[in-house]
Amino acid sequence: MKVVIIDDEAHARQSIRVIMESQFNEIDILGEAGNVADAVKLINNEQPDLVFLDITLRDGSGFDVLQKTTSKQFKIIFITAYEEYAIQAIKFSAFDYILKPLNPKELIDAVERVLAENLIPESIEEKLNTFFTNLSNSNSCNKKIVLKTSDKIHIVDVNNIIRFESDNSYCTIFINSGKKVVVSKSIKSYEELLANMGFMRIHQSHLINCNYISYYEKQDGGSLVMSDNSNIPVSNQKKPVLFAYLDSL
Repeated sequence: MKVVIIDDEAHARQSIRVIMESQFNEIDILGEAGNVADAVKLINNEQPDLVFLDITLRDGSGFDVLQKTTSKQFKIIFITAYEEYAIQAIKFSAFDYILKPLNPKELIDAVERVLAENLIPESIEEKLNTFFTNLSNSNSCNKKIVLKTSDKIHIVDVNNIIRFESDNSYCTIFINSGKKVVVSKSIKSYEELLANMGFMRIHQSHLINCNYISYYEKQDGGSLVMSDNSNIPVSNQKKPVLFAYLDSL
């Protein structure tokens, strides 16, 4: 895998290089850059498979780099101090990122995940397009989410998701078109990602989009009937929050 490192801090670039060269024989580091102009030139010339990309550069941002490169068929691991708006867009678009100061284990884990991805170039570009859409909609609920299965990337409008249902380490996402997508990701990660976007965790195994609630059924301990006629149990612990929401309508 051909790799380039884009970061405006020389010590950060050196740290990444040392860790990569000591841990991954299959990685070939082709070059480094510390600003937008040099980064664009480096990527265009070398056509890497993976780019470590700092969000904040001396003469702009990592996003400027992505906008200006002639090819976008490379995988990305973003590097950032904590910028909440950018990290949310990154998470929705299913890119990996590492926070500064760099943690070697987090860096190695991120690279291992990227190496394990089997994505065609077109899928990488779709993820990137989704990322820019989410970045431009950072203050709205009109977001798209990337759902990665073993063989496909699904890009879905968040508003079209009815609910999530977990089964051990897997999660099934039910979409209003009738499609179901099964991913290897925890329901808790989606609960955190979709906080303040109209989703509610009503049971250990269920996260629902409140916009698709049809009615609450009081029998048999209480459950929610959703617009797709699914019957979702409500845990006793979650009932006060649910009832407060229903009373506010």
